Amino acid sequence: MTKKILIINGPNLNLLGEREESRYGKITLDQLKNDCQLHGKSIGLEIEFEQSNVEGEIVTMIQKAKGNFEGIIINAAAYTHTSIAILDALLAVKLPTIEIHITNIYSREDFREKSLISKAVNGIICGFGINGYIMSLDAIKKIIIN
Repeated sequence: MTKKILIINGPNLNLLGEREESRYGKITLDQLKNDCQLHGKSIGLEIEFEQSNVEGEIVTMIQKAKGNFEGIIINAAAYTHTSIAILDALLAVKLPTIEIHITNIYSREDFREKSLISKAVNGIICGFGINGYIMSLDAIKKIIIN
């Protein structure tokens, strides 16, 4: 049976391919979604791919994941550093979760070095660009299969 994974993308990730190409690359969110779905299929995972600029919508996505998905991959973007609500939602659903960031948050501005949501995740992948999403799919598969 195919395992279902929810990939959640936070604020401003809808602007991939348009913003700060030197930092985030040229790929659009739709291209990233397609790449994730293709890779997911190749490793036996069904991918639902979501994006929101609204913190409450992200919390609702996480809450609805319980019972519908085997795991979550989340790039909370700027909410990584500010959202206790997203942390609490991840802690409440108790699903295997990978935190992902396109850039290395530990080599950026001081305020980005602190992740509030890390306490609720199995692991963090950051600094590998868009390839981090593929890495996170491989990682979540290993977590949910074992």
